[in-house]
Amino acid sequence: MNPTSAASEPAAAETPTPVVAMGWMHTARFLTTAPQLHFLPALDVPEIAFVGRSNAGKSTCINTLTQQKQLAFASKKPGRTQHINLFALGKQNVTDAVLTDLPGYGYAAVPKQDKLRWQQVMANYLVTRENLTGIVLLCDPRLGLTELDEILLDVIRPRVEAGLKFLVLLTKSDKLTRVEANKALSIVRLQAGGGQVKLFSALKKQGVDEVAQLLWQWAHPARPAAKAKAVEPATSGEPPSEDPAPDAAS
Repeated sequence: MNPTSAASEPAAAETPTPVVAMGWMHTARFLTTAPQLHFLPALDVPEIAFVGRSNAGKSTCINTLTQQKQLAFASKKPGRTQHINLFALGKQNVTDAVLTDLPGYGYAAVPKQDKLRWQQVMANYLVTRENLTGIVLLCDPRLGLTELDEILLDVIRPRVEAGLKFLVLLTKSDKLTRVEANKALSIVRLQAGGGQVKLFSALKKQGVDEVAQLLWQWAHPARPAAKAKAVEPATSGEPPSEDPAPDAAS
């Protein structure tokens, strides 16, 4: 009888309960801040970047998801925060993923030179960051995707097509009627280039559990199960003899 081995199919991605996902998000803690890309540490854990216009509610979204009031800095002057901030995630201080808070873009009060510089920094980050696993783009649905959002979509499209996770969050959705919300979802889904689109409200906690579960899945992708080792079928309870038995006379 020939030995056989069983190879298992990759396990389906596990969906954690909201309690597990929110508990994981709550472990977020400040890791480092960087004024330029070359100051970022090289990491081998999944990294999820949050990006969007300066008034799209990015800091509020991060603080709501992590259940921490001041983890992400929300400047009173939108667009003034111009550092890349990293937050580590993982229980017992063991980092298994990182959230990246990219500077907001497009605010009118920021000098044009600063706008252009940070647009280039973010573009380089989104194109070259090797451990980048997913991008969350925040958008005020009352404004829709702006020209700068469209530019960002063009930048990341090749990576999204290659498998990078992408989510558009329509923030401040509590300010929309049901009809307006459905219309905004339909429009942005057509523009998102294959990314997911969800409604989000920090005030009403709409979409919070769902987004936390999705980010947990991004950071903990299913891995193929280990192949079972080939095992010779047992023929007796005795160990095999070291010396082979002599051949019978013909």
